[in-house]
This record gives sequence, structure tokens and C-alpha cells, in this order.
Amino acid sequence: MELAYARLNRKRYSPQSPGKIKPLMSNKDVSIVIVDDMQFSRVVVQAALKKAGFSNIRVTSCAKDALKTMEEEHADVVLADWVMPEMDGLELTDIIRQRDEELGVYTAVILFTAQEGIEPLVEAFNRGVDDYIVKPPNPHELAARVNASARIAALQNDLLETSQQLEDTVKHLEEMTLTDPLTGVGNRRLLTRQLEYHLLDASARRGGVCFLMLDIDHFKNINDTHGHDVGDEILIGFTRRIRRTVRPTDLVARMGGEEFGVIMHYTRAENFKPSTLDRLLSSINQRPFKTSVGDLKVTASVGVCFYQGEGEQPSVLNLIKCADEKLYEAKANGRNQIAY
Repeated sequence: MELAYARLNRKRYSPQSPGKIKPLMSNKDVSIVIVDDMQFSRVVVQAALKKAGFSNIRVTSCAKDALKTMEEEHADVVLADWVMPEMDGLELTDIIRQRDEELGVYTAVILFTAQEGIEPLVEAFNRGVDDYIVKPPNPHELAARVNASARIAALQNDLLETSQQLEDTVKHLEEMTLTDPLTGVGNRRLLTRQLEYHLLDASARRGGVCFLMLDIDHFKNINDTHGHDVGDEILIGFTRRIRRTVRPTDLVARMGGEEFGVIMHYTRAENFKPSTLDRLLSSINQRPFKTSVGDLKVTASVGVCFYQGEGEQPSVLNLIKCADEKLYEAKANGRNQIAY
């Protein structure tokens, strides 16, 4: 059943009284659910609340009916009897708190009680009850406590909504952040997205996807000897050489640290030439890299896996794993070489 939620309470600055916060929720806007198995108690409480100006009131005789009506419309405040058959007030509170957590909302819960002693009340508050009223309730006290609980619910819901908006914003920014800030090429997120697209396209059109993983040899020694600023200079220069060597349609991405990935897509698998890989390695090794501490000789190891568009399509993770294994094979064989 689709949930329909009451509009959350909002606060604003009143132009008539600068600096003071004016509440937009009046008594008639507060959504209240009364749960009591005693008809007389329900009538008395409802009448007292209506006299205090509350109009959005739903009355139920058991916890199950209360939960059902709350599914149809969210309640700001639930007034429930502590002792009820089938499901008591504390059990109802447990379910409300669970639902609140799942739905990202908050419902204030007030229990009517004839319980005496501190221990039952401590248990009630620990279970998530916000307030309690001793039976029979004083009408003025009842209205005041409902008002206070409605304010608590409104503040909690404002906080939850703000938190959700922040989470959505962060998620959106993460999705939009597809480039590596240092080198300007794509990052791992972009690479995996594009690799998935190219694999699907190659499988459908009998094309080819060549995926390369490149790793700068002994990069840790560069950082340890010359510092991370020089290491960043090497990373930027390394990226430029790759981009100048591969085709404009090939995707270059920094996967993390000194590790890079290149996606080469071919409409026909036979158009791929292994000499392309040799040319890439030669471009990296052709001359030392100019840095702020002088020219530094840098080599790289390359692992390559190629999907020819036939047979079972590999997953993105499997293709990356394949190239990664070939990369470590190249390193194990002495570095500065290609394992295909």
C-alpha cells in the first residue's frame, strides 16, 4: 500500500519579528492516532484534544488497526494505552520504531498508564516511548504534552529529511565525479562503467575489447627518494604519454596509485594489432621524464586481456582480474614488458 505522509513541520523567520522563529504547524495540522481498547477512554481523549484545537485525529481500538491506519497516513503523535489485549503499548512502540527506521521518519509516542514505580517507566523510555500520561488525563496537561511531542517529532523529521538530502547530494556528487583530479583522466568508476558498455557492445556486434592495465615500475622508490610531489609529476607525465600514444577514442583512466587502465574498443576484433601495445611501451620508455629534481628514467609493466566478441561475455570484474593477473606476470618476468 502506498504510503502517504503528512507534510513535515517547517520553521521560518517572521518578517514581523526578525530573529524569531515562527512555527508553521498549528494544532489542526498535527496528525494524531489514539489507540485504546476502552471506548470511554477513547471518547474522553478525543473530545479533550478537539477542544484544544486538534482536528486531524484518528481513533482505533487496537494496535493492529492503529498500524494499518498509519500505513495509510503518517502520524505525528500516537497516544496509546499501555495495557491492551493482543499487543500492548510497548510492543506497539517497538513496531513503530522499526517502521520509522525503515521509512526514515519519526513518530512521537505517548503512553497512557496506571503503572506505578520507576522501573516500568525506565523500561518504557528505553523502548522508545517519548512521554507518558497517568490515567485519567487532565485535559490541559494532555494538550500540552501532545503539543510538546508534536514539536519533537517535527524537529526529528526535519533532521531526518536534511540528512537524507545530504546523502542524496553526496551520492549525486560521487556519481558526477568521474575524473581523477591529479591527472585529469577518468577514474576507476568511469572505467568500469565504460568497460561494461564496451563489453555489451562487442558481444552484440562481434567487436573486440582490449583492456590494458599499466603499472609504473618501482614507483614507491620514486616517492621515497624524491617525495610525493615529484611522484605526482611522474604520474602527470606518464598520463600524457599514454594519451598521446593511444587513439582519441580509447579511454585512459587512473585506477589508483600508479596503476592505470586503457580501454581499446574495435568494431571488428581483427582490426586489433598487437604492435599497438609495443608502441605504447616504447612511448613510455623513449626518454626520461622531466621533473623538478631533474630527468628520471621510468619504465612500466603492462597486462593485457582481449575479448573478441565471441563466446560467453566476461564480466567487468573478470576482465579486470584477467588483466591484473597478466600485469603481475609481467612484473614477475622482470618488469618493463607486456604480458598478453
